Amino acid sequence: MHKIRLLYHLQPAHFCRNNFASACGNSDQGQEVKFAKGTTTLAFKFNGGIIVSVDSRSTMGAYIASGTVKKVIEINPFLLGTMAGGAADCSFWERNLGIQCRMYELRNKKRISVAAASKLLANTMRSYRGYGLSMGTMITGWDETGPQLYYVDDDGTRLHGRYFSVGSGSTYAYGVLDTYYRPDLTVEEAIDLGKRAIYHACHRDAMSGSINNLYHVTKDGWVKIHAIDTNDMHYQFMEEKKNARMES
Repeated sequence: MHKIRLLYHLQPAHFCRNNFASACGNSDQGQEVKFAKGTTTLAFKFNGGIIVSVDSRSTMGAYIASGTVKKVIEINPFLLGTMAGGAADCSFWERNLGIQCRMYELRNKKRISVAAASKLLANTMRSYRGYGLSMGTMITGWDETGPQLYYVDDDGTRLHGRYFSVGSGSTYAYGVLDTYYRPDLTVEEAIDLGKRAIYHACHRDAMSGSINNLYHVTKDGWVKIHAIDTNDMHYQFMEEKKNARMES
């Protein structure tokens, strides 16, 4: 233990690269510290703004550590970030991004654009690449150019798109989004789609679940729409499916 502490103090970068190599595949096999995480977050743009929908379950391997994690970071009244990966990494660096955005606002006397905010986070991640951070986030909001959505991860990758889903349940959420997403959704349809995509991910992915928190971003800023237990959603959709079968 003393040897590990000494190595950490003398060569912190070397220690991180050896003990936090990756969270993908089997590359962390044989390491003392392994990342084992589960979550489902999604966001999509449509004509009525942006929907951000997430679950609230936090896991430590097979152990469910919490069911009430706030996975949407409220950066400012017009900017939101989502958390997937290491909770501490996402929370710390997105709050750090909030400070950078506020500094920009004070210096330039105007709100930062979503593109610039996501670039600041991507630059930070790039500078810490290989140090063992675990983060897959979406930065979204409304600026002078309208609604914008970016994906940023711990490699410094930054992607601009119409919709993204991040986390262990994202494959299930993408299945729902790919099937039902349209740019011309009404606000009610968009809220329903965000809700259903998270529900189906939580139903199939054991590491996702608990509460569905959903936000709607418009030109006036973001509004939290609901926080619904995914178990309640299960019975609601089950009844809906049953009624649809009876009608057909």
